[in-house]
Amino acid sequence: MTELKQRILTAVQKPARYTGGEWGEVKKNLSDVRVRVAFCFPDTYEIGMSNLGMRILYGVMNQMDGIWCERVFAPWGDMEAEMRRHSLPLWALESQDSVRDFDMIAFTIGYEMAYSNILNMLDLAGVPLHAKDRKGLKNIVFAGGVCAFNPEPLAEFIDFFSLGEGEDSTVEIVSLYDRAKAEGWDKETFLKEVSKIPGVYVPSFYRHEYNEDGTLKAIVPQNGAPETVTKRIVEDLDNAYFPTEMIVPSTEIVHDRANLEAFRGCIRGCRFCQAGFSCRPVRKKSPEVLYRQAVETLEHSGNNEITVSSLSTSDYRGLKELTDELIPYCAENKVNLSVPSLRADNFSRELMEKLQTVRKSGLTFAPEAGTQRLRDVINKNLTEEEILNTCSQAFSGGWNNVKLYFMLGLPTETDEDVLGIAELVYKVIQAWKENAVNKKRGLRVHVATAYFVPKPHTPFQWEKQITPQEYLRRCKLLKSHFYSKSIVYDYHSPDLSRLEAVFARGDRRLGPVIETAVKNGARLDGWDEYFNYAKWYDAFRQCRIEEDFYTTRGYGEDEILPWDTIDVGVTKRFLKRERHRAYEGQVTPDCRHGCAGCGANCLLKEVACDA
Repeated sequence: MTELKQRILTAVQKPARYTGGEWGEVKKNLSDVRVRVAFCFPDTYEIGMSNLGMRILYGVMNQMDGIWCERVFAPWGDMEAEMRRHSLPLWALESQDSVRDFDMIAFTIGYEMAYSNILNMLDLAGVPLHAKDRKGLKNIVFAGGVCAFNPEPLAEFIDFFSLGEGEDSTVEIVSLYDRAKAEGWDKETFLKEVSKIPGVYVPSFYRHEYNEDGTLKAIVPQNGAPETVTKRIVEDLDNAYFPTEMIVPSTEIVHDRANLEAFRGCIRGCRFCQAGFSCRPVRKKSPEVLYRQAVETLEHSGNNEITVSSLSTSDYRGLKELTDELIPYCAENKVNLSVPSLRADNFSRELMEKLQTVRKSGLTFAPEAGTQRLRDVINKNLTEEEILNTCSQAFSGGWNNVKLYFMLGLPTETDEDVLGIAELVYKVIQAWKENAVNKKRGLRVHVATAYFVPKPHTPFQWEKQITPQEYLRRCKLLKSHFYSKSIVYDYHSPDLSRLEAVFARGDRRLGPVIETAVKNGARLDGWDEYFNYAKWYDAFRQCRIEEDFYTTRGYGEDEILPWDTIDVGVTKRFLKRERHRAYEGQVTPDCRHGCAGCGANCLLKEVACDA
């Protein structure tokens, strides 16, 4: 580390964010390295180091011969100010070398409001923002993650996108680059060849044409690119790479614990949930493999906490078998075992009592809607009786705190549905009064409402988003019906969710908006300390783009959608059918009660598909 960096570190918060040198990081001899990859997470160190996907792909690339992958995170505001003041370019942690010295620059994107950080990080690195301005093979920029399922707002900045799960495709991509570099290809040749890898989308190979009303007229493939690009999946999770020899952070991170991934995908089919559709089909690990990975991870890292995670952990059929093995090991080694993402319809008091033998922490459930009618619309497959029975079980077992999450602005929602949230909360309070075994501690019901954001590749991808003013009206209506001191109610300013909706369903015309906002000072938009809607508002006005076009307008079912080039395995025919069932109030049973024909099983080599 240079003397300048050392001097700067004494003037910023959490300097360990920028030093590297952690236990478990990968260091390689540059004389043995042919390709260097700067793996960028467009948020701070403590967020990025909590991301399991980044840890997996870091390990996958560093297992490759001649390839060295290093980590890069977005600096906090104080560090960025020092870097710009001293003309110090963004660097990677392992070598402390500048990002602009790397062959490939990879981003993993899980949240639309990280888009400003991507551009800001490229700018801090001294790398041209626009793909067309990066000549040759140096600084090839590619990206993946859930936001890549609508890549268009970032199309002019990213050379190509890797869609879906990257354990296999990343190896193919980096291996192709290794060959291209050795044989002296130009950039155009490399992009043509990389576009032939299944799951790779090269935005410059597609021309978008627009109608006079601003809607898409056509998406025209060029240079031999396919009409649609299908995401990649890993079929055999038991034998897929998993980082049991994990990096141990040298400063506290958001999820400062070991993490087990029980399965991928979700059986439920909640109609608002992008992950529930885009991560299909369901594939699981065996309890035996999970137990081995847990022990290896804990022994290597020294963590005193481990989490079993997935989109809906209590749907994992091997959960009892796994926890029966893990709980004695964790008790013997003084390790805390947690199982989040529980559902109210399969809550196990017995399991929770085993996990929380000393102190009953709070429980969290997401009914999402206050009335059964609206829960049926969104296909939550959860009844009021199940919610209240679960809370009653918990209260009779000694729990006194519960968090309930809801959304406002869901399709077909009325004021009656909004007030149904208050009615449900009071029924939960009544359940505590009738079942609690420790009433001296009192009850706390934490209620939180989010502003519904329509997401691509869901049955609600065509829906209108209610206006911010209407969202706030519904928040105030709900708040006015909370009279109990046991209730804590939180709702956030709608500005962030409005922007999230714009970029979730946006097209290529948003690129200049992002660039302008970054020039205006937008960055770290996921943090309350930095998010400033005025900077984005000014950017939209300067670029003559109306946010309402992507939010309150909604989309027609026959309209060409910006993300129609991307195939996540779930057919548009199925999504339309689910949308129609929503308006009819019809529920679709989860996958265990029979295949609904979404199409995702077609991604599996050995499973017949009749979608």
